[in-house]
Parts: sequence; C-alpha cells; structure tokens
Amino acid sequence: MLSISINPFADFREECKSLLREAVSNHEGVRSLGSSWIKSSLKRLEPPPNPQFGELTSSFCFEASRRLGIKPIELAAEIVERINLSSSKLVDEVKAEGGGYINFYVNLPNLASLTINSARHLDLEFGRVKAEKTERIIVEHTSVNPIHPLHIGHARNSVLGDTIARILEARGHKVSRHYYIDDVGRQSAIVAYGYKLLRRPKPEGKPDHFIGAIYSLTSCLLEIKRLKGEIETIKWTCEREKLAQLQRSLDEWVSVAAELKERYPELFGKLLDAIEKVEDPEEEVNRLIRSYEAGDEEAKLLIREVCQICLEGFRQTLKRAGITFDSWDWESSLLWSGEVSGCVRKLEETPYVSREGEVLEFNAEKVARDLNLKRSLGLREEYEVPSLTLTRADGTTLYTTRDIAYSIWKFRSADRVINVVGMEQRLAQLQLKLALYALGYMEEAENLVHFAYNMVRLPGYRMSGRRGRYITFDGVMDEAVRRAYDEVSKRSPQLDEDFKRRISEFVGIGAVKYALLSTDPVKPVTFTWDRILDFERNTAPYLQYSHARACSILRKVSWEVDDVEADYSLLRKPAEKSLILLLAKFPDVLIEAAESLKPNVVAEFAYSLADRFNAFYAALPVLKAEPPELRSGRIALVDAVRIVLRNSLRIMGIEAPERM
Repeated sequence: MLSISINPFADFREECKSLLREAVSNHEGVRSLGSSWIKSSLKRLEPPPNPQFGELTSSFCFEASRRLGIKPIELAAEIVERINLSSSKLVDEVKAEGGGYINFYVNLPNLASLTINSARHLDLEFGRVKAEKTERIIVEHTSVNPIHPLHIGHARNSVLGDTIARILEARGHKVSRHYYIDDVGRQSAIVAYGYKLLRRPKPEGKPDHFIGAIYSLTSCLLEIKRLKGEIETIKWTCEREKLAQLQRSLDEWVSVAAELKERYPELFGKLLDAIEKVEDPEEEVNRLIRSYEAGDEEAKLLIREVCQICLEGFRQTLKRAGITFDSWDWESSLLWSGEVSGCVRKLEETPYVSREGEVLEFNAEKVARDLNLKRSLGLREEYEVPSLTLTRADGTTLYTTRDIAYSIWKFRSADRVINVVGMEQRLAQLQLKLALYALGYMEEAENLVHFAYNMVRLPGYRMSGRRGRYITFDGVMDEAVRRAYDEVSKRSPQLDEDFKRRISEFVGIGAVKYALLSTDPVKPVTFTWDRILDFERNTAPYLQYSHARACSILRKVSWEVDDVEADYSLLRKPAEKSLILLLAKFPDVLIEAAESLKPNVVAEFAYSLADRFNAFYAALPVLKAEPPELRSGRIALVDAVRIVLRNSLRIMGIEAPERM
C-alpha cells in the first residue's frame, strides 16, 4: 500500500523535532535547564542559509551551551551522538556543524516517494491541510460604489479578496464572500439625479459603463454650475485670489466637459438642457440624499433602480474574471432597518460620544487610552487617533458610522471578518475597530481584520471617476486577451481558431489577475503590458505554459513501455532534488498564506516551481531516460509537478491549460 501524507515536508520536520527532543532528554546536562525552557527552545527548526548544510537546522545549542558554560559545537556533537536514526524514515543524516548548529539531511528517495505518491493520490486535495480549529469567515471585498465601471485599481481588490477566500477555504474554513453595496450618500444621489433628469433611459451598451457616463456627466455639469454661481457671487468683491482660484477650477471643468461631450454627445446635450432649467440642482441632490436615508419610497425606487443597473454590469465583469459573491449587502437596508440608528444610540450611551452643536463626535482616542489598546493596535503612544464624526448637522450619517452597524451585523454569522480595503482607509478601519471596543464587542474587534493593499499605478495616467477618466477592468481584460491571442497565434499557428480564442481568454485574464496578485499587497503594482504577458518571466502565461508543457510530456507517455515501477533512489540530480523538496513544501506554503493572509506567497511558490521544472526539463531527459525505472520516476515527478502547478493556479483563480 502506498504511503500517503497531507504534508510531506511537515512530516520530515516533525521527525527531526522528535529525534532532537529524544536526544536532548537523554543529555543530563541539558535536562538540568528545565523542561519548559527546553520545550520552547526546541520549537523552531529553520532552513539553513545554504542547502549544503541540509534541509533544516536547529540553533538550540548556542543558548543552551551559554547556560551550561561549554562550547556550542561541543554540545551539538554530544546531542548528535545521542540521535538514533534506526527507525527514521525521512531523516538520512544529522550533523553538528557551523560552530554549533545541528543540521538535518533528508532521506531523498523516501521523501520523493512520499511526496510524489501523495500528490498523485490526493490530486486536487493535495496541499489542502485542514486547520485544527476551523472558523466561519466573511471576506468582504471589492464593494465598489455602483456609480461607474470597475477600474484596474478596483480589480486588485477583487483579485486579492477572491484569492484570500480560496486560500482560507483550502484550510477548511467556511468562507462567505460579501459585497457591500454603498448606495447611500452623495455619489449615488448624483448619478440617480442625472438618470432621473434623462427620464430613466434604458442602458446603451454595458450597463455599468452607461451609468458611469451619466455619473461623470452629471458630476461635471453640477460642478460647473456651482462654480459659476460662486464666481457670480464674489466677482464684485475684492477677493481676487479666491476669484482666480475659482476661475482656474471652472476652466479645468469646462475642459473636462468638452472631453465628455465628445465621448457622449447625445447624453451630454440632454443633461445640459435639463440641468440648465433647474434653479438649484445642488439642493435637489441634497434633498434626494436625505429622502433616501429616511426611506422615502420614491427615492428608494429611483436609487435602487440605478444601482441595480450598475451592479448587473459588475456581475458580468466579475463573472468573466471568475469572481463570485455569496451575499450582496445593501448599506441602505441597515439604515431602514434601524440598525444604524440603534448603533448610534448605543454609542451615545458610552462616555466616548459628545455633541458639538448639531454634530455627533466619537472620541476614538479616549477609547484607545482607556482600554490600553495602543500597543495591541500597533500605534505609538504619542499618536492621537482623530475623532470620528457619526452624524452631520442635518442628521444624516457618515460611511464609517454605517460600517459600524454593518460590522456588528456581519459578526452575527461569522467568527472572523476580513475587510479587503485600500491602505488609504487605515484610519477609518481603526476608528471602526475602536467603536466596536467602545460598544463592548471586544472579541469581535479582535477578530476584525483590515487587509490593506496598495494602489495600482499606471505610468503617465491619472484616474478620476468624476471626470470619466479610468482604465476599466473590462478594457484591461479585453486588451490582455487580444495580446494573448497574438502571442498564442505566433507560438502555435497550427491550432484551431476557436481553440486559440479560448486559450487567449484564460491566458489574458490569468495574466491580469496574476499581475495584481503576485506583488506583496503592501507594495504598489505598476501595471505595464510588457510585464504581465511575458511567456518567459514571472507571469501567469509563464506558469500556464509550464503546466501545459508538463501535460504535453505526459500525453507522449507510452504506458505499454513505461509502466515500470519507479525507483525514486535514482532521482538524485540537483534539479530533481530541488523539485522534490519544493513539491513537498506546497502544503506548508498554503498554510503560511492562510495564517499570514499573504496571497502573493502562493504566486511566488508557483513561479519557483515553474522555473525549477523548466530547468529540470532543459537539463534532463524524461521520456528517453534510462534505465526504465528512472524514466518512470521522472514521469511520476512531472505528473506531481503538473498537479501542484494546477492546484496553485486554481488557488489564485487562474485556469491551468493543458495545451498552449
């Protein structure tokens, strides 16, 4: 019967730890240091800086020898002498080296057999190690205001959030993906107002792009009208500097209007005529904001209608990218149900809320100090957390106020909540957490995670939704697919046309997703086409091409000839050992990615695996390897690489093609 493991390298590590613990327990001098100290000091084994010193190393002897008053290398030698390898399956040798390190060397044939057999037997489940304690986790991501199309900056949020959810599911957690529909406030009111002035037209083209055009046009025309009014009011005063500033702003918006008119001539003309007939459109927008928040039926029907049109476009975009949601949560529903007002009332009962005129303020700093939270929140003691405005003078609430109620609502069905939100929202997320502490939701506050990520940079381009200037997620996917088609046609001109287009679709979309995912989330992504679609570098096409290469090798196998039992002791070349060790560590990689919430770790692993596989393929024959036992071993190794590459790509939501 084949030996199977859900985590081969972890088995090797545990065997090393067991051998070390047993040897230490047999050393009278070390035993005198106390069992609790010994236990904590033996916990960690690290990869040595140089692979020539084995696969794992312990620095235990350096501190222990200092306490015992002997040299580290002497203590290491004494401990190694006490290690009995007679029953060890995965540890081949243990050495005292480097002045006092204890280095463990793997039994490569046994690890190869365990890893390759496990990958091939477990297949899609290989790498998925269930957590000791599984949780109900809500991952809230994307949550773009339904006023314009998703752009490339939003796409990073979507891709990161979706991959985090996949990684956590691989650990056995019950994950629910939530989209928070921010339909309350000025932006939604502006686009709804423009839509109403246009007599609620049917969308032309993709629905979110149509709504985005209305939003940009309405914002622009309202701003021009407002600026003209301000200039008219002060033009006879002596405020020359302010007048000049207003005129510069007006000139800029008139320039934007000219751009928008050229792009949307019919909509522009109709909306301009309608707005010119309104004496005070700003007041009408403000009235719509108040009416919607109050639950006025006419306002509800109007704004929900506009939002639903835009959301339909979002669903189309996200479906194409392979991203889905389990719940679409309306911000307005929290208002109308009384959740938000109830939350504000409870905050008012705490010592952390005060009324300044008609405005309600939350003293976040006082919460942090009273509950001694600064250190646990990673804040300097001298840093003063700004206060949070809960309600405006007109009684309407702010986004973060509503988010407090939403967070409490989410925790009714979750043990942990992860908000995938840009790092520019750190203060708002901090204030949100402090509000939960103030309300007595201590455990919930501890389990509220802000997954912060940096922006996407487009060299030479600045996006602005109000000005209608953005690089849409749709447009990026279209262009990526077009470029992928050109590359696939160049590399494989013999392929059927329909097949080339199918390949181009998942290669192009995979390239975009990987580019947004592979960079550490705290770092910005600089988006350039030569970076994301290179078939020879750290890109999704490179990984996909490597997977297709493995599949191609396996298709050529003649099992009548090659169905010979593999001898894994023959896989001893450096390129083979490197692959085996990497495959064995795949479950550890997914564990690290889940525990530290670092999806880029999976991307880095997949690239390393593809790179080493291609180096192996270039250096060593597979189908023509001799003797047959070696050939079978290499074929099995290629199959294991195929499985792990595919599983890695799937965790990232990227297709793993069998042909390219």
